[in-house]
Amino acid sequence: MNTIKRILAVIDPTKDDQHGLARSIDLAKKSGATITAFMTVYDFSYEMTTMLSSDEREAMRKAVLNDRQLWLKDLVSPYKNITIETQVIWHNRPYEAIINTVIEQQFDLVIKGTHPHGTLKSVIFTPTDWHLVRKCPSPVLFVKQMSWPEQGNILAAVNAVSENEQHLALNKRIIKDAQFIAELANAQLNLVNAYPATPVNIAIEIPEFNPGLYNESVKKHHIESTHALGHEFNLTEQQCFIEEGLPEDVIPDVAKRLNSELVVIGTVGRTGLSAALVGNTAEHVIDSLDCDVLALKPDGYKSPLAKE
Repeated sequence: MNTIKRILAVIDPTKDDQHGLARSIDLAKKSGATITAFMTVYDFSYEMTTMLSSDEREAMRKAVLNDRQLWLKDLVSPYKNITIETQVIWHNRPYEAIINTVIEQQFDLVIKGTHPHGTLKSVIFTPTDWHLVRKCPSPVLFVKQMSWPEQGNILAAVNAVSENEQHLALNKRIIKDAQFIAELANAQLNLVNAYPATPVNIAIEIPEFNPGLYNESVKKHHIESTHALGHEFNLTEQQCFIEEGLPEDVIPDVAKRLNSELVVIGTVGRTGLSAALVGNTAEHVIDSLDCDVLALKPDGYKSPLAKE
């Protein structure tokens, strides 16, 4: 993502504040992108109207769509200095409507507000959010209620020691996209890389195993690899944070210490049984973050919703 030409701003009609739309406008002003304010609508009472004729049912559906279209146009009308198109789709699965629209109309970026939660977590992700994380081919920016200050911090989460070619390519994609956003937002880019602690079972089962030496060796490997990756993109060692622990603990902790406004993370888009059995580290990280998140797929990723 070295440019943003088309932004799909997902609108939530149940919310008074449209943080995703506000962030879309900020980025569009800086990048020159166009915005489409997008909303799905579905009235489940429609399913209960089988006693009506097909013409009456269609008239009902059109009335609901027209009402939402007028509401959406009214929502974007205060923004006089930027052109915002509107689109309302009748669909009972919002994530499918969003992804199909992204694929068919070639949007570069999806921006969606997240739901604040007052007790358990700062932000709660909906089923629609998770489907977008797993299946949307374009980058998805999840926005919470916070501004992006000038001279702020953006954090790119990488796995610098991976031997998987797809993950190595994804590392570079993450940094390139994070650099692009950092330039738009006039922010500093930092890298974060988590490395594992010494496996306790190995230390117990193998008497000659030296956990201290092992840990130092792992730490050194991650530090050298992360610094080398950073140097490829003209980042200093001071901009690289390499810390022991699970990614879902380390990344949110570093983001909080830096007061980062955005974390950029890669997702491999697992779905189905593999997602249930293997899990997705990126999702655990996203669920723990208290700031905006940009979720990226590997280059060449094809959504399971894409038509052959």
